[in-house]
Amino acid sequence: MKKPAADRILMFLKMRGEATSLLISEELSITKEGARKHLLNLVKEGLIESVIRSEGVGRPSTYYILTRRGLSQFPDTHADVTVQLLKSVKDLLGDNALDLLINDREKTTYQRYEKALTKAKSLEDRLEILSKIRNDEGYMAEWTKEGADYFLIENHCPICAAASECQGFCRAELSNFQNLIGLDYKVERVKHILSGAQRCVYKISV
Repeated sequence: MKKPAADRILMFLKMRGEATSLLISEELSITKEGARKHLLNLVKEGLIESVIRSEGVGRPSTYYILTRRGLSQFPDTHADVTVQLLKSVKDLLGDNALDLLINDREKTTYQRYEKALTKAKSLEDRLEILSKIRNDEGYMAEWTKEGADYFLIENHCPICAAASECQGFCRAELSNFQNLIGLDYKVERVKHILSGAQRCVYKISV
């Protein structure tokens, strides 16, 4: 069943970060008037907000982005329970136990990903497989190439609450990506959801 237009707009903004009403109408195959109507309703509901951007000569453009309430429509996976467990581990067993837990998760994840990457013959193969795995896990992942650089983009973080409680999860994921993509490449996180960005972006360069 096709999702309602409003839900599709929210998903599109989650994936793109921001968009004009014209782009939304074109990408989602709805009329300009229909797009504007849905956008106004979503603004009234507090799910999105508009920002005015000047783009050189001509009139400024209106872009739409998700608000905090809009972002909450894409919730963390079992966020409350996860945070409570992490706090319990830290309180009862200490920081070292929490580090051991994260290291064990990192090792298990690495082994699973590495197995999936055994048939990859190029960097693009690796990014395609990694994106598929991460997308299946709820990260809304994709990859792109700009010039000589590649970018692994994660539009959502299903463990954001856990990562906010303990940023060791983020360090572990960056370490895994570096090892999985290979030491011939430099992998750096250039955008980070926990730092206020709308997505996590990893830049891969030679």
